[in-house]
Amino acid sequence: MYNEIDLDKIDLNSEAPTEEPDRQYYYIAKCQKWIREFENTNGRRPCFFTQTFGCQMNARDSEKLTGILEMIGYEKADSEEADFVIYNTCTVRENANNKVWGRLGYLNNYKKQHPQMKIALCGCMMQEEEVIEKLQKSYRFVDLVFGTHNIYKFAELIAASFEQDGMVVDIWKDTDMIVEDLPIERKYSFKSGVNIMFGCNNFCSYCIVPYVRGRERSRKPEDILREIERLAADGVVEVMLLGQNVNSYGKNLEEPVTFAELLREVEKVEGIKRIRFMTSHPKDLSDELIAVMGQSKKICRHLHLPLQSGSSRILKEMNRHYDKEQYLALVDRIRKAVPDIALTTDIIVGFPGETEEDFLETMDVVKQVGYDSAFTFVYSKRTGTPAARKEDQIPENVVKDRFDRLLKEVQSGAAKRAEALTGNVEEVLVEEINRQEESLVTGRLSNNFIVHFKGTSDLIGKIVKVKLQVCKGFYFYGELAK
Repeated sequence: MYNEIDLDKIDLNSEAPTEEPDRQYYYIAKCQKWIREFENTNGRRPCFFTQTFGCQMNARDSEKLTGILEMIGYEKADSEEADFVIYNTCTVRENANNKVWGRLGYLNNYKKQHPQMKIALCGCMMQEEEVIEKLQKSYRFVDLVFGTHNIYKFAELIAASFEQDGMVVDIWKDTDMIVEDLPIERKYSFKSGVNIMFGCNNFCSYCIVPYVRGRERSRKPEDILREIERLAADGVVEVMLLGQNVNSYGKNLEEPVTFAELLREVEKVEGIKRIRFMTSHPKDLSDELIAVMGQSKKICRHLHLPLQSGSSRILKEMNRHYDKEQYLALVDRIRKAVPDIALTTDIIVGFPGETEEDFLETMDVVKQVGYDSAFTFVYSKRTGTPAARKEDQIPENVVKDRFDRLLKEVQSGAAKRAEALTGNVEEVLVEEINRQEESLVTGRLSNNFIVHFKGTSDLIGKIVKVKLQVCKGFYFYGELAK
């Protein structure tokens, strides 16, 4: 829809529309007028820089931010030395917050030399009250602050920052709104993320996501399918369906639809050759979904299935709603239906109260499952979560020792599984010219492994057959199959 909007026909002398997305196009046109004035004064268009922290959901949100900025008239810059800088923040772990505070320190010095620049912050970190208080007290040079629920208002908020002095803050506690048909600038022409739902209802005791992303709300299947059909018509061959817990998709719709049913419909879209999805909560992964994965010719042979802990006692403390035996039984059902599937996971080390016996239970699951890769994290205390209030926090030296042992076990098992693929001919979606060696291209297998092989830029976006010659643990070198 946004490609059909004629901004010059919008009457800026009238009141802004009340309906979305018309209201936002009004403000895009209004901002565009200021950009033209900037260009006339400075002899160039203003530039912007977007930095994304966090998950695929944030990455997709940043594509929306970029699309709006480009429609307004900004040009993309390669660094933070730009006229408009926006950080799309994450707050899953304390380290993510610290990165943002560090970058703001740099921007403060730069803005003193370039007072006309604008700095914006959005995303999960902005949903925390103490963060807003800190910004308003110690970071008054920031121009615009908003959260996860009103990202669609970006153009309206930019307009507000042009019209008034001081920091513009617009934070919502929650929302049930889903606004469609706003500009998006995809990072890749041949693959795209697609939001199918927003928010989370799980309230894992260590996790702040439900508090900053709000309650689950699913998009209508017809809107999702319409977006995917448009993407396919625009040359996209791979889609990644995104949600905090895609397995619970559709439960809050007026006419409930299961995630498995949605996948069946997505598979019918002509032009789409690969379907991925993330993230799957084990408690909601149904036998219906497993059957669809087993029967599908388009769903990629990769499933990210967060474990978090192998101890049933700790899993209960985490409020995960499954135990060790249920998780292993689920893995067994998945592997029987999809024998060639690659399984990846998330694991937290050092959850409050974790004993050596609990940790060894986690190691046991890692050995039994044989993950192809795992994201291993040291427990990060997030204010406002039940786990943060626990008194039996684990000493840092104990956590580090367990983390190192877990990482060694994960890497050893993953390397063996990858090595077993050496010599196979596999289909690869070519994504880019290799960043270290220009004579190579880099692509991704259905099971999500990376492979580098000799090729040229005309292969980008195509699915080709490649023989895997050398395994390097988590990636391969190969050659085009003859």
